[in-house]
Order: sequence, then C-alpha cells, then structure tokens
Amino acid sequence: MRIRPLIARTYMKFSRWTLSAEPLPEKVMVIGAPHTSNWDGVFMALAFWSINREFTFLVKDSVVKVPVFGRFVKWIGGRAIDRSGAHGVVGQIVEQSNAVDEFTIVLTPKGTRSPRDYWKSGFYRIATDAHLPVQLGFVDKKTMTFGWGHNITLTGDVRADMEVIREFYADKVGVNPEMASVPRLRAEDEEA
Repeated sequence: MRIRPLIARTYMKFSRWTLSAEPLPEKVMVIGAPHTSNWDGVFMALAFWSINREFTFLVKDSVVKVPVFGRFVKWIGGRAIDRSGAHGVVGQIVEQSNAVDEFTIVLTPKGTRSPRDYWKSGFYRIATDAHLPVQLGFVDKKTMTFGWGHNITLTGDVRADMEVIREFYADKVGVNPEMASVPRLRAEDEEA
C-alpha cells in the first residue's frame, strides 16, 4: 500500500523524532522497549512503513472487536490473540514464520509497559522455537529517536542473552520514564 510510506514520510518530515534503524533480516522478531506509552506502537508502525516492510504484532482479541478501531488495528498489522489461556500462540507463530520467505513480528514483552520485576518470557520462547533473530527495537525520548538497533540470536543461556538485552536498553528512556522496567526474565533467577 502506497499510503503507509506516504504517511511515514510526512510525519517524519515535520516531527522532532528521528528514525534510527539497522538493516533487518528477512525473518525477524523486533522487540520494543521501554514500552511506556501508546505512542510506542505508532512509532514502530511509522518505522516499518517508512521502509515499506510488512509486519505483524499481537493484540488482545478484545481490541480488534472494537468497531472502527479494531479494523484500523488489523490494517496496521495487528493479530488478535485470546489471552484467557494457552492457545498455542507460540506454535502458530512458528508455523506462520516457517511458511513464508519474509516474516516480521513486533512484540513488546509483557512487563515493559509498567514497572515490574520481570518481563514475560513469551518473546524468548517464540524467537527460540521459530529460530528468529531478535532485533532490539526502541523509543528513546532522551535522544528523540525510535527504531531498532542490532539483532541477537538467542543462545538458550537466558541470563547471558538477557545481559545483552539489558545492556542495549540501559541508556534508553521511554516516553513515560516512570513506567519502565529493567529487562529481566524469571528464568534468570531459576537458573541460579
């Protein structure tokens, strides 16, 4: 769709915010942190639209049921999931990734939107099972930049992988800094 890149270019022409983005592999998971505002999703959509790259992201199924707004969320790339229980989301994403030549999923790990002790580990399981590199997406109010940095391939050593992720996000400041949390998975404590 030609309208998406036009929207992105127009926004960036007049915005104080700047896109900063490393090249993306053909198949990738982009995680976003610190996720402290609804604006974070807007910035990520603009980033992908500016490079004319299709992407998908997961949203609560209740979001896509909202009249008009739900259709808009789907148009952007939202994929509804039922969070009421285990529904094989990881397996579905792995299958979807394996079935296509180019695949981009954007996830904001649960625990990035408000101060919490731990992030949820779903992003880690999906990236590992689907053999997707994890591109480190960000919104940084301090530098007025958004986009993604380098990617990492998860090794299965949760603590070592999360150290790399923590190091990347250490200097990033979200739109609402008081809502940020340190990237940490419960599995790191369980390994100890």
